[in-house]
Amino acid sequence: MATAASSKNSTIVRNILTLGALRAGFAIGGVIAPRRTARRAARLFATPFASSRSRARAAQFDAEMQRMSLRSGGRTIAIYVWGDPATQPYALLVHGWSSFGLRFQPWVSHLRALGYAVVTFDQPGHGNSSGDLSTLPEFIDTVQAVGRHFGNAALAVAHSFGGAAMCMALDESWHADRLVLIAPPADMIAAADRFFRFMHLGSGLREPFYEWCEQRTGVHPRDMQAFRHLAALGQPALIVHDLGDREVPWEEGECYARHWPGARMLTTNGLGHNRIVDDAEVIDAALRFACGETVGERVVSSPNLPYGIV
Repeated sequence: MATAASSKNSTIVRNILTLGALRAGFAIGGVIAPRRTARRAARLFATPFASSRSRARAAQFDAEMQRMSLRSGGRTIAIYVWGDPATQPYALLVHGWSSFGLRFQPWVSHLRALGYAVVTFDQPGHGNSSGDLSTLPEFIDTVQAVGRHFGNAALAVAHSFGGAAMCMALDESWHADRLVLIAPPADMIAAADRFFRFMHLGSGLREPFYEWCEQRTGVHPRDMQAFRHLAALGQPALIVHDLGDREVPWEEGECYARHWPGARMLTTNGLGHNRIVDDAEVIDAALRFACGETVGERVVSSPNLPYGIV
C-alpha cells in the first residue's frame, strides 16, 4: 500500500514539474520566437494523451465483438462491431478527446438487448488507430468515413469532442436518426481559450496558433462553432451535460439544446465530464430516448435570453 501511494505521489510530482517546465518554455519562447512557440503549442493542443492508447490496449474484448479497420485520411482506423449493421439498425458510439471507442462497453449489452447492432471506433491518434495528431476536422472526417461505410445510423451516441464532431458530420450523404450528445463542446475558440489559460500562453500567440490549425486542416477554428451548424439539423437529439463539468461548461451543452430545433436537455449534477458517460441513470435515460420516450426538457430561447430558460 505504501509503495503504491509513493508511486502515485511521484507521478503527481513529475506531472507538476513537467507542466511547470512547459509553461516556462512557452513563456520564454513567446518572447524570443513567438511563431515557432505558437506552432509548438498548437501541436501540443492536437496531441492526444498517451493514456488513450494504454487504456485501449488494456480493454477486455468479448466473444461477440468483431475487430476490423478502415483507411481514412491516410490513417488506419480501428473499428469494433457487435451484431450485423447490414441487417440490423445500428448505433454508432463516438468517443471524446484522448479517449477510445471501447470506453462505451457498458452501453453495448443494453443496446444489443434493444435489437441494435453496435459500432464504435478509435479516432486518429487514439486507441488502436494510427496517427500522432488529431483535430476536430479530422474527428469529423473519421465519423463520416465510418458512418458512410456502415450506412445511416439508427442512433448515435457521442461524448465530448466526439459530440461536436458528430453534429458537424451530419450531412446529405450520411445521417443518424436520433442522437445523444454527452457533454459536447460548442465552440473551438472557447476550447482554445481554455488551453491558453491552462498553459499560461500569451495572447500574442493566438493568431499564429489558429494559423497552424487552419494550415493543417483547411478550416479556421472560428468555423468550428456549433451554433453555425445546429439550426439546419432536424433529428431528435438529447443533450446530456453536468452542471459541475470542469472541462466543458454546462452552458456549451445548453447551447446545443437552444439552437437545435429537435433537441432536449437533460442536466445532471455531481457526475463531472467523464463519469457521466458510465452513469447507470444516464444510460437508462438515453435508452428510453432511443425508444421514443420524451426525456429531458425543451429549452426555449430568444436573442434576449442568451442562456435560454427551461
